[in-house]
Amino acid sequence: MTFTVVVQPEAEEDLLSIADWLAQMAPGQGGAWYRGLEDAIASLESRPRRCALAPENVHFADEIRQRLFGKGRNAYRILFTIRGKHVHVLHVRRCAQRPLRPED
Repeated sequence: MTFTVVVQPEAEEDLLSIADWLAQMAPGQGGAWYRGLEDAIASLESRPRRCALAPENVHFADEIRQRLFGKGRNAYRILFTIRGKHVHVLHVRRCAQRPLRPED
């Protein structure tokens, strides 16, 4: 089964912030890394349930999963939920950030 990936506005904002940060910190390498992040998001079109439940899952009614991307200090969590044939990307956060809460 193929899923349609929908990036929510909050996740779009996260991606723009990451892109800005990368442009400042690693201008020569940021583009390739960012394209890899976009590819990781696109990979959710197939088998999104292969990804583990996120720590946030206990705080929300919908099942929240995470796709990890990157290594070490540059590791990010792509947080998403599956609704029917759609994967909704909710946020993209650094692994070092605290888990989301409903009030966020």
